[in-house]
Amino acid sequence: MNPVEFLAIGDTVVDDFIRLTDAKTHCRIDDDSCELCVRFGDKVPFESSTVVYGVGNAANAAVSAARLGLKSALLSHVGADDRGAKIVEYFKSEGLVTDYVEQDPNVPTNYHYVLWYESERTILVKQNEYTYTFPKDLPPPKGLYFSSINPKAIEYRQDLIAYLSAHPDIIFTFQPGVFEIKSGVEAFKGFYEHAHLMVCNKEEAERILNVEPTDDIKSLLAGLLALGPKHIIITDGRNGAYAYDGSRAFFVPMYPDPREPFERTGAGDAFASSVAAALTLGHPIEEALLWGPINSMAVVQEIGAQKGLLRKEALETYLAQAPESYRVSEI
Repeated sequence: MNPVEFLAIGDTVVDDFIRLTDAKTHCRIDDDSCELCVRFGDKVPFESSTVVYGVGNAANAAVSAARLGLKSALLSHVGADDRGAKIVEYFKSEGLVTDYVEQDPNVPTNYHYVLWYESERTILVKQNEYTYTFPKDLPPPKGLYFSSINPKAIEYRQDLIAYLSAHPDIIFTFQPGVFEIKSGVEAFKGFYEHAHLMVCNKEEAERILNVEPTDDIKSLLAGLLALGPKHIIITDGRNGAYAYDGSRAFFVPMYPDPREPFERTGAGDAFASSVAAALTLGHPIEEALLWGPINSMAVVQEIGAQKGLLRKEALETYLAQAPESYRVSEI
């Protein structure tokens, strides 16, 4: 296997964006949860269908890191089918090392349907069960990024923790997905304890800590740090993002959008992966925090989680042209 600087681990999928025009949203009066509503038992028209290959939390991170100048790869599985072949070819076109992508002849490539209404999306997901075997001859990367994977890959996750224990200098970023959060802290104890950086949004932080919705960001940061990571980042949508290392807490605002968001898929992945890439490149956390909102802003201007991801030169241009208000402040 070819050594890389940045390795992302997690399932990859094909996303089919189905743009709805004849739908409504219904929000409950007592909380912020909203539902997408279409007519039941009827034919529902849609405007378009756009198929995007090679996405998913980890895949988005691998492509993000590659565009930001790192020799990057994704450790993942696809089917030995046409969709899997197109994913591998796409990764090659993005400069990713594809030695770590295994094509399974017995399991099809993951395929998700994204119901896109206005600027938001609801995703119909199904994670296929591959034969997960953690590679024994994996050269240690400088940065490693883990996110969503099939719930049944228990031994695989245990092998990853053993690998991180054997290579403590790896800058490990943990971005827990739906399953990782639902499983509870104890089930992923090793991931929290080995994380150099752990990233989630505010609602996810509340679920991880099993607390009621709160505006006390500092308590959420402290609660997550107590689980073991060296650095915590909590994103809070348009309210910006917060970071904590046990001694200092920071705030970074959103980067001003040049126009209204077009489609919001991948904004969180763009933020987390950009910060992880900056840390892997040697930037301190205060500088790395400035990278995340810029790539999030760029991603929501395009369809899908990767099309808008910036290359390093473009991101640095945004940094240089940032308004005075766009800075990291200590809180």
